[in-house]
Amino acid sequence: MKVESGFIAGLTLLVCGCGIRARAPGQPSPDSQVVRPDKVTSFAALYGANCAGCHGAEGKGGAAQSLRDPLYLAIVDDATIRRVVRNGMPGTPMPAFAQSAGGMLTEQQIDAIVAGIRARWGKPDAARGVELPPYAAHDTGDAKRGAGVYAAYCASCHGVSGEGNERASSIVDGSYLALVSNQSLRTTVIVGRPELGAPDFRGNALGKPMSAADIADVVAWLATQRPEVSGQPYPNAAAPTAVGVRQ
Repeated sequence: MKVESGFIAGLTLLVCGCGIRARAPGQPSPDSQVVRPDKVTSFAALYGANCAGCHGAEGKGGAAQSLRDPLYLAIVDDATIRRVVRNGMPGTPMPAFAQSAGGMLTEQQIDAIVAGIRARWGKPDAARGVELPPYAAHDTGDAKRGAGVYAAYCASCHGVSGEGNERASSIVDGSYLALVSNQSLRTTVIVGRPELGAPDFRGNALGKPMSAADIADVVAWLATQRPEVSGQPYPNAAAPTAVGVRQ
């Protein structure tokens, strides 16, 4: 009996010892290891952490341009999306995300975001047969002609002077124009904001899509409405006084 008991005790100790050597108490299992932030390549994780706050959880419905818009993805190529994600858009709320530009993402992660946007939301046939304006302007446009273009295509919704009415908001507000670049204005004119009821370049005037020249000209006109310094003093702000003079 003593021999048998000693054998069982020794076997038990051996089995437990093997278990301890395999994984000590408190040691995480292999499938619970935390992935380093710079090694995350899942589009869902990267987009959710870096893009959804402005562009919407599903690529639309956010404060910024919808990335789920097939027309937008038809005019913009992967190189442009990659450049914007990498370097941001100076003068706008779009920051740079590349590590080389002060951001947190590696080139591999940026490639994963670009590929995911294209694979999930791009529809190659969405603009088939449509003569698309180029994403970037070939010239700066003519602001004087742009005033007439605005009157023909935009005033019915945004008001005669662009200050808005019951149908749409102001597009000459100084604070708004200070936050958007000319390229941002151009993109909005071309693809619209469907989620806000704003049509694309084909739907502003019945049966008469805007030409590339029309788009460049109206953007030039909008740019002239942008103040050099955004904002304005509060109504009850005191006037500045000379140094050393009391009032």
